[in-house]
Amino acid sequence: MRIRGFGELEADVMDRIWKREASAATSVRDLYEEMAAERTIAYTTVMSTMDNLHTKGWLSRERDGKAYRYRPTLTREEHSARLMREALDGGGHPDLVLTHFIEQIGTEESESIRQALRRISRRKGAR
Repeated sequence: MRIRGFGELEADVMDRIWKREASAATSVRDLYEEMAAERTIAYTTVMSTMDNLHTKGWLSRERDGKAYRYRPTLTREEHSARLMREALDGGGHPDLVLTHFIEQIGTEESESIRQALRRISRRKGAR
């Protein structure tokens, strides 16, 4: 699976971390053991990938003895929203990008957008 904005291994690591409970911190060892059960991979490869994701700002980390425990800095949904924002900003005329996007989505997705706009409007009105 490829997640936009990440390399293949980075996407696999982020996907596995996002699937965990939101408050759960993950060690390199935990993730390595999970990944090694499915494919041939070196511990140092997982460690380097998680360190790179930390350096890029996608993971935060805290010391746990001699090791680190990692957490995502954004949820999967926040990451997706950021990509949507970047697409809207970088795709030419934002109003046309949005129009083309809306033309491509289905009835259920359109209703979800309407509901989200109503929730946001109510929250802003309550301030």
